Amino acid sequence: MAKKTASAFPIEIDAARRPPLGMSPAAFLRDYWQKRPLLIRNAFPGLQSPLQPEDLAGLACEEGALARLIQHDRARDHYSVRHGPFEESDFPGLPRQDWTLLVQDVDKWDADVAALLPAFAFLPRWRIDDVMISFAAPGGSVGAHVDQYDVFLLQGQGHRRWQIDARPNPPQDFRNDAELKLLREFEPSHEWLLGPGDMLYLPPGVPHHGVAEDACLTFSIGMRAPSSAELMGDYIDTLAADADEALRYADPDLAPPRDPNEIDAAAMQRVVQALNALRMNDPDRLGDWFGRFITVYRAAGEVSAGGAPAPARAELEFALDQGATLWRHPWSRMAWRRAHAKGGAARLYVSGQEFALPAKDAQALAAAAELDLAGYSALSGAGRDCVLALVAGGHYRLGRDAPDDGDGYDGEDDGAEEE
Repeated sequence: MAKKTASAFPIEIDAARRPPLGMSPAAFLRDYWQKRPLLIRNAFPGLQSPLQPEDLAGLACEEGALARLIQHDRARDHYSVRHGPFEESDFPGLPRQDWTLLVQDVDKWDADVAALLPAFAFLPRWRIDDVMISFAAPGGSVGAHVDQYDVFLLQGQGHRRWQIDARPNPPQDFRNDAELKLLREFEPSHEWLLGPGDMLYLPPGVPHHGVAEDACLTFSIGMRAPSSAELMGDYIDTLAADADEALRYADPDLAPPRDPNEIDAAAMQRVVQALNALRMNDPDRLGDWFGRFITVYRAAGEVSAGGAPAPARAELEFALDQGATLWRHPWSRMAWRRAHAKGGAARLYVSGQEFALPAKDAQALAAAAELDLAGYSALSGAGRDCVLALVAGGHYRLGRDAPDDGDGYDGEDDGAEEE
């Protein structure tokens, strides 16, 4: 069977009959993911924005929300940036055009926005970072730029014109006269006007520029993509912190050197042995480190127990028996991994912590945005102990109704603290 050339893959597709990708997830991941951009018309047919511009402005005024206001002076081609939280009085005085309000992690603050994420279940959940939402007045833009992570740009309201440079090796030098990392040169190879429900997928490194045609909302579903330097630095720090001081460079096989000033091949082999003594090649140690790392990476807030005492086991189980539910804190990130050791053991990672559990329990809790009596009862004793620890740490809240926006998830009383 002949291999497809790059030109055989369409750059635009209509997904009305097969949302949100217009193809199977396997085909998208094989042909487009981290390979080439794709404009997906009708990715969310008939989409009604789950959030209005005034709601976003209100969120940008909340203590703990990560918000930016970017204004563009067309005459000087100058972009200025202000960081939130803002005052409500900041918005009425803004001009009628050429500004953008961006708020990150809106899925953590608004359950209706978080309800968009199951549509992206074809990706590992731990890879999805957040839903950032931008409101742009007509002409609003953040300038031509490039991201080093995958992003899905979903048009929620109004219309935005997107230009991208999909050519091989596009120029990526930055301007030195801007507060933002904007491209010095940008020559678009494609241009589209997106309306509500349309979505643009961009792999890392594709230059793009979006300009609002009218007042519009754009939802950016971005990925966690730590750099090699970030991974290496954090892992080496972890190894060094846990290292046994008795493990050192040693040379019991030392022979008289030909040149006492030379670092010879035998010496370098001993260096490798000394590093391997830190168990850098231990898959479980590596997996446990990565599980802790990725569940805190780029987290804008952290979870703490808050002021209320945690319920005792009997109190928790009685409440569940009476119809209450455990609701996961929106800032709590979970993932799980099968251990390499035999016996069905697994690890559950929760915002940088790890719990040893049976694989069935770890899998169930990692997926449990809410946990009722049936879900709790299906856990082993170790799984129930873990739930009690997570409740005590603020990762689950006991209640009969799902927390409303701001009801305990406002960054104050519930223990969500801005980093």
